[in-house]
Amino acid sequence: MRLGRMIQAVDAHAAGEPGRVIVGGVLDVPGASMFDKMAWLRDQGDDLRLRMLREPRGFPAANCNLILPPTRSEADAGYVVMEQVEYPGMSGSNTICVATVLLETGMLAMTEPVTELTLEAPAGLIRVRADCAGGKVTAVTFRNVPAFATHLDTPVEVPTLGTVTVDVAYGGMFYVVAEAAAFGLRLTPDEGRDIVRITELIKAAAAEQLPVVHPEQPEFAGITIGQLSGPAHDPANAMRNVVTVSTGKLDWERPATWTGIIDRSPCGTGTSARMAILHAKGRLGIGQDFRHEGILGTVFTGRLLEETRLGDQAAVVPQITGTAWITGFASYVVDPTDPFPDGFTVGDIW
Repeated sequence: MRLGRMIQAVDAHAAGEPGRVIVGGVLDVPGASMFDKMAWLRDQGDDLRLRMLREPRGFPAANCNLILPPTRSEADAGYVVMEQVEYPGMSGSNTICVATVLLETGMLAMTEPVTELTLEAPAGLIRVRADCAGGKVTAVTFRNVPAFATHLDTPVEVPTLGTVTVDVAYGGMFYVVAEAAAFGLRLTPDEGRDIVRITELIKAAAAEQLPVVHPEQPEFAGITIGQLSGPAHDPANAMRNVVTVSTGKLDWERPATWTGIIDRSPCGTGTSARMAILHAKGRLGIGQDFRHEGILGTVFTGRLLEETRLGDQAAVVPQITGTAWITGFASYVVDPTDPFPDGFTVGDIW
């Protein structure tokens, strides 16, 4: 029996968020830039994303990263992030997983105590510093693409919830952020179903009412992800947040439905967006550490490095530090008689 293309992958998680990294089986895809490669995969090669993220090879909380040759001479490697409903230009937890896998598997040389490398994401170049000891990457610090706030304390009309005050910011994706306390939430794991339902309702309404476009990369447009924010549970941290990643499209005819999954980590791009909002409100300065905890109590440490501009848009340059751990190695195949080569979703958990 002849199996279809074999995909080799390394499974990892960053602060609890899974980030599968494809390291073999795909030599390259067409495109003059990493954004072009992402667009080719989205438009012509989406079967790979579906196969790796949907059941039976994937699951709702899964993310996947495809390692590719870089298109820019400054970069050591390129990668494309794949999520359940989109190809984001950047993802913090996935970047931490990618850097860890590249170094701990020897795909890129590790130098102790510090390895510096540059990764090419569809959103741009990501400068990485990896602290290393005994063959392990103990922490990954990356300089993210510029982040900026587009809407502050803006009312949005949300079916079943009423008027909700939100902020919107770009941190690698466009986020809508609302305060959890307004819904009586403390952002604990037992509140997961309510967190997802409320966040998806807010995100869908904000996406309709607050159009946004990146000033230098117009292909990145629209609010695609939501975040609830609240006080930290550990006094050593600044705030707690929970990001919900969509796994489908919200059905307004059935507003009680939930079509998302909680990011298990404090979320790197979400932390970047949150810091941009706080800076725009005068509540977070340049060079100030921002310990951001997620729903599991794990922490990413953020810091704003400098102010900058993207055309007429004021922006800041975020830095994020976190740690990832490899959890397994696998080879994925498709039997030619398999009725689900591109996977499937079922409404009980998707």
